[in-house]
Amino acid sequence: MSVHTQAQTYQNYIGGEWRPSASNQVEASINPANRHEVIGYVQKSTAEDLDQAVKAAQSAQIAWRKLSGPARGEYLYRLANVLERHLDDIAATMTREMGKTLPEAKGETARGVAILRYYAGEGMRKIGDVIPSTDSEGLMFTSRVPLGVVGVITPWNFPVAIPIWKIAPAIVYGNTVVFKPAQETAVTAAKLMECVDEAGLPPGVVNMVTGAGSVIGQGIVDHPGIAAVTFTGSDQVGRQVGLGALARGAKYQLEMGGKNPVIVAADADLDLAVEATVSGGLRSTGQKCTATSRVIVQSAVYDAFKQKLLERVAALKVGDGLAPDTWMGPCASERQMQTVLGYIQKGLEEGAVLLCGGKRVTAPGLEHGFYVEPTVFENVTPDMTIAREEIFGPVLALMKVDTLQEALQLANDSRFGLSASIFTRDIGNMLEFIRDMDAGLVRINAESAGVELQAPFGGMKQSSSHSREQGQAAIEFFTAIKTVFVKG
Repeated sequence: MSVHTQAQTYQNYIGGEWRPSASNQVEASINPANRHEVIGYVQKSTAEDLDQAVKAAQSAQIAWRKLSGPARGEYLYRLANVLERHLDDIAATMTREMGKTLPEAKGETARGVAILRYYAGEGMRKIGDVIPSTDSEGLMFTSRVPLGVVGVITPWNFPVAIPIWKIAPAIVYGNTVVFKPAQETAVTAAKLMECVDEAGLPPGVVNMVTGAGSVIGQGIVDHPGIAAVTFTGSDQVGRQVGLGALARGAKYQLEMGGKNPVIVAADADLDLAVEATVSGGLRSTGQKCTATSRVIVQSAVYDAFKQKLLERVAALKVGDGLAPDTWMGPCASERQMQTVLGYIQKGLEEGAVLLCGGKRVTAPGLEHGFYVEPTVFENVTPDMTIAREEIFGPVLALMKVDTLQEALQLANDSRFGLSASIFTRDIGNMLEFIRDMDAGLVRINAESAGVELQAPFGGMKQSSSHSREQGQAAIEFFTAIKTVFVKG
């Protein structure tokens, strides 16, 4: 049923106020489980809107940076409490707007609460060191100082957690923020801004402008009033962001794609490995940068692993993320669904063997959604497109090897290096994997898609700009070091 008439229009959040775009244009945010349902209408903003947001952030930053770290932390505690009160509503909105299951959406929102509390505590931590001076009458020390206005550009796959893990450290360290969410999940982002407003953050500390990446995203990269840009998204767009920021001397941080392998060694607990492969590769419909994509299995256990994997995949329930028995929801948009189906077709054309799935789901009740069957290929060779490019969908590629060394070589044969995992009982295998795997996150006997908020997160090779997010590592990006020498 169409609910166009019931859908709310959400405005930009600038300087503590809700404002329509100068364009007077909005676009619909669609439920990927039912393309006839409009979740809400969001602004198609202009460079003028962005400029207003930057000016609001610049004005707010003068007083915000003068607050003590603990005082800024108190605002984060308040925001965490507000977000926690609205958790159910925000999670349901996320499921309706992005498609992930309601338990996953609730988990993500709860994680956002935890991230805010973690960084609230960071306001109490040290921001410098005393360094011995060669001058016995001098005092020399360092202090971490804010950068100014930070542009935050985020994707649609984690519409609460990723914005928060960028915004929270940015503001606790004294910066102010201009936030551009993915247009596909801008209603969820607006709900987040409603929490910012309710928590009473000073006007202009956090601002949100929605709109096209080519206008608002590029505008953030190019704006002379924005000192730093933190971006999560595709590697193609990320490279453009990095080049644009570099051209005008802005600091930048890029978190991009992955082609994450799991290695199943001959001595692995196969039931554990199967469960983690399915969870790591197919939860959130495979739409995670850390999702398992390549499944590299030693030949001694390949057939047994494959049988168990196919049995597990066959039991998965695909459907609307709000339904309590749904295990996997739709792709986040029609465009994403078509991209995934295109990669599946490419796999078939290049000679991979389709073991299950591979088609759009059009069962009664699901025909209006952007559903793709959980898909498993085998006989995948390293040169195939599905072995090299990030699919961002529910597709697993099985690859058979004889030795662990061959598995590691295959796992490292990628331009990406975000996350990787191995299943083995052998301590020697574990140590070899830890030493030789070129990835920013390596996990032993656990799925590739697990990230803890208190630990540094980021990739190697073309998965990132070689910086790290989350945990105490965030201070490295969101501040600059000032060295101070004092002599009486």
